[in-house]
Amino acid sequence: MFVKDGIAYASEIENGIKVISVKVVGELSLLVVFSTGEERIFDMLYLMKYPVYEKLKDYEYFKSVTIENGVLVWGDGELDIAPEEVYKESYEYEKIIAQ
Repeated sequence: MFVKDGIAYASEIENGIKVISVKVVGELSLLVVFSTGEERIFDMLYLMKYPVYEKLKDYEYFKSVTIENGVLVWGDGELDIAPEEVYKESYEYEKIIAQ
């Protein structure tokens, strides 16, 4: 299931999904908003087994994340990760509303 423009669809996520917003919420954790309208948490800890992503252990470097053409990017494009991977490995974010 995915949500786009406030409508829930039962099918698989469409090809060409993009990241439209990102916020650092902890060490190796991001709150990501996708072109579907979904907000999801992406925990990058699982990527630390790959040497290319080790730079992200430096919190200052990690916080420098930007978005280029719907893709998460660090270091002026030296490191990126596909939005499809981010979506697949993220989980739904549920806002807690204080009463």
